[in-house]
Parts: sequence; C-alpha cells; structure tokens
Amino acid sequence: MARGWLRTALAGIVLALPVASGGDASQGSMVLRSPAFSAAAPIPARFSCDADNVSPPLSWEGAPRRARSLALIMDDPDAPAGSWDHWLLYDLPAGSSGLVEGIAAEALPRGARQGRNSWGRSEYGGPCPPHGTHRYFFRLYALDIRLGLPPGVSKRQLLAAMEGHILARARLIGTYSRRAPR
Repeated sequence: MARGWLRTALAGIVLALPVASGGDASQGSMVLRSPAFSAAAPIPARFSCDADNVSPPLSWEGAPRRARSLALIMDDPDAPAGSWDHWLLYDLPAGSSGLVEGIAAEALPRGARQGRNSWGRSEYGGPCPPHGTHRYFFRLYALDIRLGLPPGVSKRQLLAAMEGHILARARLIGTYSRRAPR
C-alpha cells in the first residue's frame, strides 16, 4: 500500500494512514472516531478546561493482526509555543476497541500507561487554547511490540520508542475555541 493516502468515512472525516513498512493489507484501514464529535468539528466544552475536562469517548477498529499494542497521542499543533501535548497513552491492548468517556487512570486496560503531557502530568488535559480556534489531533498507532516504558515518559521518548514499530495509524481531528469571558 502507498504511504500517506486518506480515506473519508461518512461518520466524519476519519483519516486512515497505512504504513508501507509493515502494514497488514488484509486488515484494511485502521480508523479512529468519537461519538462525542465528528471529525473536523468542534469538540464539546465538556472535554475542555472550560468545563469538566474529561477525556472524550473514542473507538477504533482495523488494527493489523500483527499488532501487539496501541498508542494514542493527543496534541495541539496550533499552540503558541509549538505543539502542546494533551494526552499520551501506550501499551494499550492490541485487541481493544476504544476508551470510555472520562476514563480514570485506574480504569485503563491492564498494562496501559500514560505519558507526561505538557502540563507535566500523566493524565488527560483537555483543549484550553489561549485564544482563537485550535486543532486537536488524536493519533492512534498500532505497534508490532509492547513498549514496556515506565509511566510518565514524554512524547519525544514515546515517539523514539515507537520508531520502526508502527504497523498502522489513524487520526481524528477536532477543533476548540475558548468561551468568551462572562
């Protein structure tokens, strides 16, 4: 399969990005979606710093059979100081199909770990742009290994450990604008 092609799903724009080096063509494309918001649409305030600041529900399908684990990264590339990391999860079971809304650390699947976000915490941190509308990228990776990293690694450390082990990836993008002051 060619690297970098996009597939649009009717439930929202879901980008499926197969990886030529190790993708499993028999599995089709991996997709990531949320019942809380459509792709390229606003993320509800409930999932932001303006309200409950809980993680949105996410579902996925199509991970290659050879996958041994999944990783999820949520970041904001529009942040003034560069990409802002909101949530890092890794060593999710390859056979899992999603995460419930507001999932607590103790409710994560056995063996799953959270990395350190840009606030220096190992937890979900919702959209909280200082001004304007920002894009929030949720990226799901199917990996051919279980990373075995300790909790609290940075995105840079996570990406370095994943290098050469990505079988497939999917992306979901939502937007968010802060509420006007009252």
